Amino acid sequence: MKILVINCGSSSLKYQLLDMSDESVLCNGSIERIGLEILGGEENVIVKKNGEKFTYDKELPNHTAAFNEVKYILSEGEHKVIDSFNEIDAIGHRFVQGGDKYKCSVLIDEEVVKTVEELSPLAPLHNPANLQGYKACLEVVGPDVPQVAVFDTAFHSTMPPKAYMYALPYEYYENYGVRRYGFHGTSHKFVSNRVAEKIGKSLKELKVITCHLGNGSSIAAVKHGKVVDTSMGFTPLDGFMMGTRSGGVDPSAITFLMKKLGLTPDDMDTVLNKKSGVYGISNHMSDDRDICAAQSNGDERAILAHEMQAYEIAKFIGSYIAAMNGVDAIVFTGGIGENGVWLRSKICSYLGYMGVNIDEDINAKTQKGAEAELTDPTDNVRVFILATDEELTIARDTAEIVKSL
Repeated sequence: MKILVINCGSSSLKYQLLDMSDESVLCNGSIERIGLEILGGEENVIVKKNGEKFTYDKELPNHTAAFNEVKYILSEGEHKVIDSFNEIDAIGHRFVQGGDKYKCSVLIDEEVVKTVEELSPLAPLHNPANLQGYKACLEVVGPDVPQVAVFDTAFHSTMPPKAYMYALPYEYYENYGVRRYGFHGTSHKFVSNRVAEKIGKSLKELKVITCHLGNGSSIAAVKHGKVVDTSMGFTPLDGFMMGTRSGGVDPSAITFLMKKLGLTPDDMDTVLNKKSGVYGISNHMSDDRDICAAQSNGDERAILAHEMQAYEIAKFIGSYIAAMNGVDAIVFTGGIGENGVWLRSKICSYLGYMGVNIDEDINAKTQKGAEAELTDPTDNVRVFILATDEELTIARDTAEIVKSL
């Protein structure tokens, strides 16, 4: 079975074709600047195959044209990996927001499209773009190829009301769906299952805390295979400080600043999502590599940003240990989770009360894409670095649904 995974943004399309007989990646890549002018020398089409990377530029007016280009790349162009697009058994799509409606992945039909459109106000930058990807695929391949929606929020749907409800008037939840949803679900699902494999136990026997750390970051508490809490909330802004996002802030500080500076809700949204976090504390740096370099040079603001970030993450981990009444494993994943040597070490230094004592040599040598255990297998709390694979999660869910048709 061959599964094509599609992840669409407002002006981008990421793709990956997998052979599910051995879960190997046949080809993957991305198309950027869809519907936008291609600037001189900019190569917006990326193709990766057999460890090689190929790029070229092509103006594509919309997502349908972009998907047609994917079809050409995979089945017709010089880098093709299949003889015909008919070899693709199904297409899996990443959808960000499934709300209360979808607690698992589903075959897309007209009712699903309608519901996802209704949920778009909860994810205005993502759900419409995700739907564009589905509609583009439908236009190119027709209705005979099954298409599956895999929701970021679905893995977190096991949270109990005491974890997902906000202490606001209850009618805001009833009328507008204001509650904690959680995001990065495909990543948390993949690494929680992967750590169970590494330990050699069923996930249903374990208490796991998964830390997806990147420019956007979230932490999930997974107790016996079910998420009981997660750091992102109604939107991906909640939780702890990220690259440019503030994380949790006293709401009165926000209303105070809006009045003091005459900021509109849109202005404040920009401040919280794009001008805060590590970027806001440091001298306008959001890339962890830049923060690490500045920290090494004694930059006090970079040092403060990193110290704050590690402290906030450690507090969330501690709170989730309390929520689950213990923990068996802590996992670091994502760009910073896999690369952030200093951050991993600093976070774990707060967890000595749990007996966490990581091997600093292994921590220093492990980089993105590698798997490593930072603790001794006999320790009560084990700490791992694991590379996430959200596309494989989407492909697995898609294959499972298609098999039952």
